[in-house]
Amino acid sequence: MSIQRLAVLGSTGSIGVSTLDVVARHPERYEVFGLTAQRRIDELLAQCVQFRPRIAVVPGDEQAARLRDGLAAHGLRTEVAVGPAALAELAEHPEVDSVMAAIVGAAGLAPCLAAARAGKRLLLANKEALVVGGAFFMDAVREGGATLLPIDSEHSAIFQCLPEDRSAWAHRIDHIVLTASGGPFRTRDPESLHGVTPDEAVAHPNWVMGRKISVDSATMMNKALEVIEAHWLFSLPPERIRVVIHPQSIIHSMVVCRDASVLAQLGTPDMKVPIAYGLSFPERIASGASSLDFLALKSLTFEEADRQRFPGLFLAYDALAAPEGSSAVLNAANEEAVAAFLDGTIRFTAIHTVNARTVDALAGRIGRIAALDDLMALDERARRQARELIAELAL
Repeated sequence: MSIQRLAVLGSTGSIGVSTLDVVARHPERYEVFGLTAQRRIDELLAQCVQFRPRIAVVPGDEQAARLRDGLAAHGLRTEVAVGPAALAELAEHPEVDSVMAAIVGAAGLAPCLAAARAGKRLLLANKEALVVGGAFFMDAVREGGATLLPIDSEHSAIFQCLPEDRSAWAHRIDHIVLTASGGPFRTRDPESLHGVTPDEAVAHPNWVMGRKISVDSATMMNKALEVIEAHWLFSLPPERIRVVIHPQSIIHSMVVCRDASVLAQLGTPDMKVPIAYGLSFPERIASGASSLDFLALKSLTFEEADRQRFPGLFLAYDALAAPEGSSAVLNAANEEAVAAFLDGTIRFTAIHTVNARTVDALAGRIGRIAALDDLMALDERARRQARELIAELAL
């Protein structure tokens, strides 16, 4: 068995940390070739000490100097590279076999594209690559001959329920059901949501995640983005992608087959499970997650997503019905709105207002998307529009 050389983009985030946890359990299978981080340089240094990667990428010269000093103190010869171009170069490096794409937000699109065009095994935890990139990104995957493996727990669950032969998918699926926990405000009076604090919004009942994705879970914008992601991953029209709230987060998603059979993937709410499956596909390896104890399980319940409490979810279907690029606009607006909420600039309920109004404002002015520069220009226009709305709604 040959060793798989891995680049982990976003190695100090929750997905990156879990990936390295799985990798550490299988030193005979995996070698960490490259690591990247945005802000947590001390954590990145500790990872470099443990895994001794060939390359580490940071955003700027100040972070590079800190990391180089730390590496020298430990006698390590890891090369330190700087900036977005270095991220893409690591993702497409000829000695890299697999890329864990765990950079949050639109910033992860360029290295994902680089990995796709280079034909890598691409473990996609960055949903924005598909939400922003859409058909453009999927074309790169096909043209580069990359193997695209979903890491989001919901999309991994769908993937695990389907045959390895992707040509059979269209004949098997009637529709898919993405499950959602409902987040911390599933039972809260919608009239009280305007007073939600950032600390309340990031307190997810089931999953340990970063602050941005935790807020997205609270608004169910994460599920909106996952609907868009599922549309591209599984080549399904929006009406065949459904969402149901499942508070226990035990069933991670389901495939409803043409014959009315339902295939579901179950497990503890631990991201190491889909990560291990992506790393080892089509095999399975120990993930380090605990197994389900069926005798200890409580009832598994399901609820309809409430449009009044979770209006953001339904923006996904609006964006998919709108001109190409609308989902990129939605993503950019949401990133700006969530950041403003976490900074205390706007109220929790204003996140949806910013998102909906930004999509409406740019709906007829998107233009043709033929290159990465077109997507990045659209992303910046959407951010400018969102920031204008944030200024209007500021506390």
